[in-house]
Amino acid sequence: MQIFVRDRSFYKKLVTIALPITLQSLITIGVNMMDNIMLGRLGEIAMSAASQANQVFSLFQIFCMGMGMGASVLISRYYGMQDFVSLKKSVTIMYRLLLILGSLFTIAAIVAPGFLMSLYTNEEAVIAEGIRYYRWSIPCFLLQGLSLTTTIVLRSIGKVHIPLYTSIGAFFINVGANYIFIFGKFGAPEMGVAGAALGTLISRTFEFAIICGYFLLKEKDVGYKVRDLFGKCGDILGDYIRISIPVLISDGLLGLGNTAVAMVYGRLGSSFVSANAIAAVTMQLTTVVIQGMSNASAIITGHTLGEGDAKKAQAQGYTFLALGALFGALAAVIIVIISGPVIGFYKITEETRNIAFQLMDAVAIIVFFQAMNSILTKGVLRGGGDTKFLMVADILFLWIVSIPLGCLAGFVWHLPAFWIYFCIRIDQVIKAVWCIWRLKSGKWIKKIDSHVLDAEEMVEEVAVETE
Repeated sequence: MQIFVRDRSFYKKLVTIALPITLQSLITIGVNMMDNIMLGRLGEIAMSAASQANQVFSLFQIFCMGMGMGASVLISRYYGMQDFVSLKKSVTIMYRLLLILGSLFTIAAIVAPGFLMSLYTNEEAVIAEGIRYYRWSIPCFLLQGLSLTTTIVLRSIGKVHIPLYTSIGAFFINVGANYIFIFGKFGAPEMGVAGAALGTLISRTFEFAIICGYFLLKEKDVGYKVRDLFGKCGDILGDYIRISIPVLISDGLLGLGNTAVAMVYGRLGSSFVSANAIAAVTMQLTTVVIQGMSNASAIITGHTLGEGDAKKAQAQGYTFLALGALFGALAAVIIVIISGPVIGFYKITEETRNIAFQLMDAVAIIVFFQAMNSILTKGVLRGGGDTKFLMVADILFLWIVSIPLGCLAGFVWHLPAFWIYFCIRIDQVIKAVWCIWRLKSGKWIKKIDSHVLDAEEMVEEVAVETE
């Protein structure tokens, strides 16, 4: 078995796709970090309220990622086959699901913002500030959903630069608007938490206008138009349900799992919530390259299998895994080095500071395993169409192991913050091991239509090569 493929075009394609995605993720994380820093200046109540209110948006975002990445498995495969008719139909089904889900989240935020906040915290002051946040950010559900899923479509067909340029513009708009409306600068009212929500709304509107405007009006390869939203898609519905829906379910369960985790954190107090917000942003910041490679590996794998080369896809899978291990180790070292300066930048209590240091230590361990399983679960195996297997993995390890173990650690055993976090994230360790075994088996390569080799033939070919 050769760990690294010897093909310059492969690495060139990887960098071409992964680098813009990485930069875009870095910009998004920068926005979240600036929000935390600005709201941190108002105190831990404001910071905790925005963090908890955004849990619902994070849940919705994960559902959107599930819809987008599920459709991306088909889109990248159809793109490799140059089957643009089926590609358009995949986009249409994705949009229809998104509009339904986005409407449901919007209605919930309008009708019951207090109930949504009470799911994550029982502190009245935090709930009240969270309700203020929701009042200004309700349109963000549909705006963010359409922008995010369209971005994934553009990435799947190799158009990665438009979303990147849009994110750069959105970053400056968001930071500038937050500064103006949170603190009441340049004659604007001092809105606090509501100002952060307004800044987010303005930047989401900008993203939607540019990304969706480009896809519907300027993009020529696919040529998708609004009228395609009303077209018939029955002939690919079976493939969509078989391949894409498990991704939506898997990511949806992940989102609900994150919601359950946020509920646990919220009941451990605002200090734990604030410390986790700091640790989470730091982890995201140090793993942006891994996220970029995960997205790129799914796209490249889909393109390779669309061309009918299962042997090449298997070899590329081993290379992606090795790169995940290398960058995961690098991220762990960086977290250990920067944890002190990062935590020191925030205006927080000594209790929160101590918890933050413990969480940083736990993150430094978990990130190594998360890097490997992210490359496989969100990238290679998903790109191969092995979505049912991944759905089962998420159900078993997140809901049966991590969440119950985290609840026991926090509320029964009353363990230190380090062990609470480690228990809640232990599914990352288990999935990394399980998915490596799946990659080696070759059974992750699935048939989508008659343009690719028969699934059994592809598996047999890979198995022979592996031996």
